[in-house]
Amino acid sequence: MGSKYKTQEEKYEYITKQHGGYYRHDFTDHAYLYNLYFPPKDVFTHLQENIHNLVLNYPMAQDALAELIGDLIDQPTERIVVGNGAAEIIKILSGSLAKKIIVPVPSFNEYANAAPEGKAVEFPLEFPSFQLDVDKFAAEAIKVGADMAVVVTPNNPTSLVVPKADLIRLAEKLKPSNCMLIVDESFLDFADKKEQISLEQDIDKYPNMAILKSMSKAYGICGLRIGYLLTANADFAQAVRNGIHIWNINGFAEEFLRILPKYKQEFEDSCEIVKADRDAFYKQLCAIEGMTVFKPDANYIYCRLPDAALSGPEVTKRLFIKYNIYIKDSVGKTQPDADRYIRIASRTQKENNALVDALLDVMY
Repeated sequence: MGSKYKTQEEKYEYITKQHGGYYRHDFTDHAYLYNLYFPPKDVFTHLQENIHNLVLNYPMAQDALAELIGDLIDQPTERIVVGNGAAEIIKILSGSLAKKIIVPVPSFNEYANAAPEGKAVEFPLEFPSFQLDVDKFAAEAIKVGADMAVVVTPNNPTSLVVPKADLIRLAEKLKPSNCMLIVDESFLDFADKKEQISLEQDIDKYPNMAILKSMSKAYGICGLRIGYLLTANADFAQAVRNGIHIWNINGFAEEFLRILPKYKQEFEDSCEIVKADRDAFYKQLCAIEGMTVFKPDANYIYCRLPDAALSGPEVTKRLFIKYNIYIKDSVGKTQPDADRYIRIASRTQKENNALVDALLDVMY
């Protein structure tokens, strides 16, 4: 046990108040979202061999970083803003650029949390399907005077993709109202046929659209902190860029971006393994009597616990105390019956098997 706690119960209470740093506390983390199969060992070896230069020297600034991302996603540099994780860019979007931002809920809380009080509007997803009706969403955005609308696809926590055609229709509906559509594709690498779903390569057609992507989840680099925004709207890109300080990315993150194209195939292969683990995990969870399991498009699975089972918070606590496994309940999300839902990150098959066995033991 660490110095912060003496019992497993105290450890649970401590962990629930933390944001990151979980690896220091020896438990199986099915809460945060990772790609456990990337980066390959060669990437770590390269960083180790260059550690002196990376520590001793200034990293590159924004233009050069954008060029590295541009090479990776085949987009012009001027369309890209590189952030210290997507969280830095979200803070700029919600916290200072948007006069009023509208976000479907449940979704990633940071978009609403980063907005000044009274500046964020929550739009409820259809219940119980959690699908986004883009026509109703557009109408509400226009009605409340939003100048920024956010859609996370696949959504977090539901793990459901919003169809590309719907997002295009949404952008076109919002355009006359000068409302920017932010499409968060942070988990899209784990969706099937991602090339047909992503709007990255169509971005020049939609000047009121920006793609936001966290690289932490897909590339397994949560500690390096890299995210980017892509838009063909030059004024909007510059407004975001103005909110970023000159050396917002450290040398390790820069070097990772520099060598990343060499590992493109390894990355694609890693995503396929993640998807295979997730799909097997999904089938196991579906086999639990009374459990509602949403078919996932990301590397996590959203579930509604059986009616007779304990609540999400109680199941989460029991899993941790008895099995040292941590998942996320949905308390704190804006949605009906939030305490009945849990989000479980897919890990290795062995860990997923252990989670299912433990879940069956603590649910009632």
